[in-house]
Amino acid sequence: MDYRKEYEKWLKSEVLSDAERVELAAIANDEKEIESRFYGPLEFGTAGLRGTMAVGFHNMNVHVIRWATQGFANVIAAEGDEAKRRGVAICMDCRVNSDAFARAAACVMAANGIHVRLFESLRPTPELSFAVREYNCQAGINVTASHNPKEYNGYKVYWEDGAQLPPHHADAIARELEKIDVLTGVRTMDYDEAVQKGLITLLGDETDRRFMENVMSMVNDYECVKKVADTFGLVYTPFHGCGHKLVPEALTRLGIKKLICEPKQMVIDGTFPTVVSPNPENPEGFYLAVELAKENDIDFILGTDPDSDRVGILVRDKNGEYQAVNGNQTGVLVLDYLIGAMRRAGRMPENPVALKTIVTTEMARKVAEANGVKCFDTFTGFKFMAEKKNALEERGEGKVIFSYEDSYGYMFGDYVRDKDAVTASLLLTEMAAWYASQGMTLFDAQEALYKKYGYYGEKTHNLVMPGLDGLQKMRELMAGFRSEPPKEIAGVSVVCRKDYTDGSVVDCVSGAKSTMELSGSNVLRYELADGTTILIRPSGTEPKIKVYVLTRGADAAERDANLKKYSDWVDSIKK
Repeated sequence: MDYRKEYEKWLKSEVLSDAERVELAAIANDEKEIESRFYGPLEFGTAGLRGTMAVGFHNMNVHVIRWATQGFANVIAAEGDEAKRRGVAICMDCRVNSDAFARAAACVMAANGIHVRLFESLRPTPELSFAVREYNCQAGINVTASHNPKEYNGYKVYWEDGAQLPPHHADAIARELEKIDVLTGVRTMDYDEAVQKGLITLLGDETDRRFMENVMSMVNDYECVKKVADTFGLVYTPFHGCGHKLVPEALTRLGIKKLICEPKQMVIDGTFPTVVSPNPENPEGFYLAVELAKENDIDFILGTDPDSDRVGILVRDKNGEYQAVNGNQTGVLVLDYLIGAMRRAGRMPENPVALKTIVTTEMARKVAEANGVKCFDTFTGFKFMAEKKNALEERGEGKVIFSYEDSYGYMFGDYVRDKDAVTASLLLTEMAAWYASQGMTLFDAQEALYKKYGYYGEKTHNLVMPGLDGLQKMRELMAGFRSEPPKEIAGVSVVCRKDYTDGSVVDCVSGAKSTMELSGSNVLRYELADGTTILIRPSGTEPKIKVYVLTRGADAAERDANLKKYSDWVDSIKK
């Protein structure tokens, strides 16, 4: 694509508003900025689109939203009139422009004769997944950039099972988009006209009520909460986002009396004024919640990201300090608790199954199998977990009780097929209350699990590579690992290497080659002589390569020493 020609085309287009033309005119002498906005379209993948908000083909704006929606509408229409009647559910988060983008998408779908169920205002991502399933929609759209910084927005697409699009449907949309001119190839219509004609209907409190009935059905032990209700408490923050309403409602219905919501971060604001990044993976964002917890003598802090699909927790240690529990270990805590709680409540199904991703701690497998629960790996992304859950249950090979990944995402029940921070917040709080009834904090519980199952440790490193040069560096780094695979890492021999692109497995000791079940993802895995696993993969949504260190030690000291040793090795490959 000739980026300068594309820029001129946009600048002259009658489709743009006066403000948009002014924005483009302001960069007329900035060749690098023009190139970055117009060298090509945002890539449409299984996660949809995500990018910074600006006028340009490689950015998130109303024109790109309409273009993407026209491609999606073509794919839905190809399924037939029944698919158009079943229609699409559309949701949005708290970000700047999210409501405008959601309406723009709704108007394109309506103009294509596809019925739209549009949420009246921001809602948690899992409620969108629920709505697709509950109303038997053909598809779903969520305007969100999850936990990304305020400059970003995104466009997530879902299919009829309530999961994000499988690769073949995403590929079909990408092929359609190649045929559509972003400025002139889109059908749209007036919003009020679409509502008047019944092409757009609004979702609100009724859908909330149905969703919350399912959420509350996941409670295992109201009695343990009742026992400690006068003493147990927590601090909650939604980081200015979509958890502000339904998470406190769920916790109150659970029976929590001492629920303190961080007031500054309960304010809906897509600029996230109190944090650098609204990501519960970053402990520094919890500073206001920590202050509240200290003031109120509380052990447990919980925070959900802006679209309320991820949740992070902090727990008070023996020294009175608040420690972040990473996503790997939070999932281990939940899995161990859930197995016990479901059995105590008589709710454990026959042939129970837990799902985790290939980059998630092996401690989860240890916990599952030690308790008679099968554990399967999937690729990163809840669409893959949804596919595995559907396949196992349809074949009668197991009932999935819990699915999770290291990046603070957890899925429960049968009513959603995506990360669900509303239900996760409920069950994390139930778990914390149960341990409180045993005279333990979650810090105590975590230490007890290490003693019982082993001292596992994990660290994820992000090698950020922005811009056009960054994309090339990412490709070169992955190619280098494939052409010259390491024989040792940090002085420890590689005993097995796996390439999930083609499913190949090489035993580095014997030289034997084989294949594994999983293939089709750009991920490299190195298993080392000391039991450590290193995985390397490019991010699907951000300009970075992620390196995962999964290790264990005979005790906490050895585990921590291993984490430092392998983290030093990761630092060396950045250079």
